[in-house]
Amino acid sequence: MVLHPADPLTALAHGIGSQHDLPISPFYAFAGAFTALFVSFLALGLLWSTSRFRGDRSGLALPAVLQRVADAPATRTTLRGLGLAAALAVLLHLLLGPDDPADNPAPGAVYVLLWVGLVPASLLLGPVWRLLNPLRTLHRLLSRVLRRPDPGRPHPGRPLPARLGQWPAAVGLFGFTWLELVAPDPASTTTLLIALATYATAQLLLAARYGEHWFDDGDAFEAYSALLARLSPLGRRSDGRLVLRNPFHGLDATPERPGLVATVCVLLGSTAYDGFSDSPSWINALQTSPLGRTPAATLGLLASIALVATLYCLCAAATRLVSGPHPGPLTAFAHSLVPIALGYLIAHYFSLLVVEGPRTVSMALGTDNAPEPASPLGPGALAALQVIAVVTGHVLGVVAAHDRSVRLFPPAKAVAGQLPLLALMITYTVGGLSLLLN
Repeated sequence: MVLHPADPLTALAHGIGSQHDLPISPFYAFAGAFTALFVSFLALGLLWSTSRFRGDRSGLALPAVLQRVADAPATRTTLRGLGLAAALAVLLHLLLGPDDPADNPAPGAVYVLLWVGLVPASLLLGPVWRLLNPLRTLHRLLSRVLRRPDPGRPHPGRPLPARLGQWPAAVGLFGFTWLELVAPDPASTTTLLIALATYATAQLLLAARYGEHWFDDGDAFEAYSALLARLSPLGRRSDGRLVLRNPFHGLDATPERPGLVATVCVLLGSTAYDGFSDSPSWINALQTSPLGRTPAATLGLLASIALVATLYCLCAAATRLVSGPHPGPLTAFAHSLVPIALGYLIAHYFSLLVVEGPRTVSMALGTDNAPEPASPLGPGALAALQVIAVVTGHVLGVVAAHDRSVRLFPPAKAVAGQLPLLALMITYTVGGLSLLLN
């Protein structure tokens, strides 16, 4: 079933619509998940005693001609132009198009093609939003018009504070998920115009202050795309070569920076909130809350993110107690949450992308009588895909955490130190599957 923004329940779900897929047997789902996690943990403990992932030092170099094409100024200029043109098209639809999102492609372009579409695009092609980002392109154009000496560098004496890390991206991602899942009318053209104008203005002002480097961690969508791209088979080695690699090597190269845990926890917590935000009990709680719908929903979103973050922090503290002191226990294993977040994103948004994505493109191209959304998979297949995505994400997280553990800790403590991580994975799995199946 697809709910469009004119329907009363949609404001409590996605900004553009919500897909309700039928569940499969909870017994088989949980049994399969626990079996996969325990078998993976035992097999890794017995067979994987030394670290095998080499981060950005690994990968099979692609032919030089592909490297030249990928790095050619013409290629990069074309992609920047496409991103800017798409942004202008969305802006025109918001300004001149109908307010009904069933007839306006702009909400679908933001909530489906951008937010959800970046997942497969980043997995297949790497951090694509860095080149497509219209705000980065606008900053470059404005820098040239104003004749600033080097738009790609920060102002002299104005370095970006290292302690910020990815915190700006985490805040931006929270703001976007709030807009999508909590705002009273997220698909309204007025709401989107105000939100996008505010975000664009803030980003451009901060880029003017700190230089183009700001977008790397300050732009929510660039950080989002770059984080997912860690699991892409395409990547770059430390020497700049374009390579084909085992995605685990890219994941292992995730920088341990301030705000990384917050960024991943926002992704996990907001997706978890999305999983129960359209349940009848939660809708009833919002409708009867003395605080009002929007404040109560905001607290629910914050609580979901805080719960995910608290569980991870407790796990990191327990790992430190079991395995011994480590200078950065929080960030050391944060990369293992990325495949879990990816699994949740696929489980919750796959059907939204394949159903609403083509419809949004049809409207944007001016096709009359755009076809009604129809899923290419049956309810059973969709439910199976959702469960497989969640379980696979957790298994990949176990593998990433194990490899990091045997690198950081002595052999006698490496496996024992993973027990808190295994408990965390089981907790996340139970929560994720419960949201899907109920």
